Amino acid sequence: MAGMIQAYWDGGSFMHLILLSSIVGLAIAFERLLVLLAAGNINKDQVLGRIKNAIYSGNIEKAIAATSQTRTPLTNIIRAGLIAVKNNGDAEEVQTAMDAVALREVPRLEKRIGLLATVSNIATLLGLLGTVSGLIGAFAAVANVAPAEKATMLSNSIAVAMNTTAFGLIVAIPLLGFFGFLNSMAQGIVDDMHESSVATLNFLLTNKNKVGR
Repeated sequence: MAGMIQAYWDGGSFMHLILLSSIVGLAIAFERLLVLLAAGNINKDQVLGRIKNAIYSGNIEKAIAATSQTRTPLTNIIRAGLIAVKNNGDAEEVQTAMDAVALREVPRLEKRIGLLATVSNIATLLGLLGTVSGLIGAFAAVANVAPAEKATMLSNSIAVAMNTTAFGLIVAIPLLGFFGFLNSMAQGIVDDMHESSVATLNFLLTNKNKVGR
C-alpha cells in the first residue's frame, strides 16, 4: 500500500487529473446503476396480469391503479395508454400517448452512460500525456543537467512516465467495463420495455370494447 501511495506521488500532477477522472467515472457508473436497477425492479408478468384482468372485467380505473403501485418506465408507458383508452381515444391516439412517454423514458435510461467511455478515454490520454511529459524530462536530464543531478532527474522523469501510464490504464479499463455493462443493461431494459408496451398496446386495442366508461 505504501508503495502504491509513493508511486502516486511520484507520478506528478497528471496523477491528480487521472484520479479526478476516476472519481467522476465511478460517480456516473454508480448513479446509472441505481437508476437502471430501479427501472428493472418490476415483476412484469404480475403487473401485466393485473392489468389484463382489470380490462377483462371492464374496470379501467383498476388497471390504471395497477400501474401506479410500481413506478417504472414500463408502467409509465402503459399508464399513458390506459388513460388514452379511458378518454375514448382511438387506436392512433392510444399509440401516440404511449410513444410520447416512451420517447421521454428511454433517454432517461441511457443518459450519461456514454460519458463513461469518454471519461475512460480521457484517463488513458492523460496517462499518455504524463508519459510524454516524463520522457521529455528524461531527455532533458540526459542533455542538459549536470552529471551529479542527472541520475535523480532521470529517475524522477521515468517515474512520471511509467506511473501515469499505469494509473491511466488502471482507471480506464474498469470504466470501459462499466460502460459496456451498463450500456448492455440499459439496452436490455429498453428492449423488454418496447416488447411489453407493444404487447399491451395490442391487448388494449383488441379489448377496448370491454372497458366500461
